[in-house]
Amino acid sequence: MGNKKLSWCFKLKDGLKVVEPNERLSKSYLEQAKSSLSRAEKDLNDKDFLWATVAIYYAEYYALYSFLQKIGVKCENHACSILAVAFLLGEDKTKTINLHKDKRIDAQYYIKVDQEAKIRTMIQEAKMFVADFDEVVSNLSEEDIKQYRENISENR
Repeated sequence: MGNKKLSWCFKLKDGLKVVEPNERLSKSYLEQAKSSLSRAEKDLNDKDFLWATVAIYYAEYYALYSFLQKIGVKCENHACSILAVAFLLGEDKTKTINLHKDKRIDAQYYIKVDQEAKIRTMIQEAKMFVADFDEVVSNLSEEDIKQYRENISENR
C-alpha cells in the first residue's frame, strides 16, 4: 500500500523525483552540512541566535538531502524531502530535524530571548544528526540504493 503523502509529493512541480544517483552532489551536500554547523557555532558565539538556529536546521537538511542525492531522489520541497527520508529510514531518523525545523520557524517569526542554552543543545543534536547521516551515506551499498529507489518509486 502506497503512502498518500508521498504520492502527493510526487505530484508537486518541485516535489519528489527519482533521478540518477549523484555521488558528487551527495558529498557536496555533506560538506555544506558541516560548513553550516561551523556557521551555526560562529553565529551562536556572536550571540546571533536567529541565524544560529537557521544554520542548524540547514546543516541537518543538507545532511538529509545528501542521502537523497546518493540514492537518486531529487526534491525542492523540504517537507517532502523529510517525509521521504522518514518513509525510507524510519521516523526516528527525522525526529531531530522536525523538532529543529519548528524551532527555526519560531526563531524567524517569533523572536524569543534567552535562547543560548537551548541553541547550544541544538548544535550538539545537529552534530549527531549530521554524523549519523554521514555514516548512513558512507555505508550505502549499490543493493541498498536499488532497494531504496524501488521502495520510494512504489509511491509515485
